Amino acid sequence: MDASAPRFAADAMLARLARWLRVLGWDTTFQPELPDPDLVLLANEQRRILLTRDRHLLRELEPIRSHEVRSDVPLEQLRDIIVSLHLAPPAELFTRCTVCNSPLSDPLAPEERQALLPPDVRDLPGPARRCPGCGRTYWPGSHARRMRAALEQALPGWLAS
Repeated sequence: MDASAPRFAADAMLARLARWLRVLGWDTTFQPELPDPDLVLLANEQRRILLTRDRHLLRELEPIRSHEVRSDVPLEQLRDIIVSLHLAPPAELFTRCTVCNSPLSDPLAPEERQALLPPDVRDLPGPARRCPGCGRTYWPGSHARRMRAALEQALPGWLAS
C-alpha cells in the first residue's frame, strides 16, 4: 500500500461517497453504526481524514484531520475532496472492495476466472479480482465503464493526468 495515499473515515451520511473513494482505491472506512465520538477516535487513532457533513461534530469533537463535505451529490463531494486535498489520480481503479473496503486480490488466474465469473462475462478483457474480505468478485463489465465515464464527467482529464 502506498504510504502517501490518503485514508478516510466517512460518517453515516456519506455511504455513496465512501464507495466512490473505494473505487479510486483509497482506504475508506464507513461504519454508520459508530457514534460520533467513536468515529472521531477511530479517525484520530488511524490517522484518517474524517469526512462529514456534520458541523456540530467538527466543532464539538474537533477531529485532528477532517474535511467538511458540503454538497449533497456524491460525485460533487468527491470532486471537492480531490481538489481541496490536491489528490493525484490513482494508478489503477477498482483495486479495493466497494462494500467492505478490503484490498482486492491480484488478478484471478484463468482457471479461477472460469470458476468464479458468470458465463457471459468470462471472456471480457481486463483483470477480474476477488475480495478476500467478503468474497465478492469484480470484473471490468459495463458497470465499470459507466463508473469510469461518471468519474471522467465529474473530473474532466483528471484520471488521464
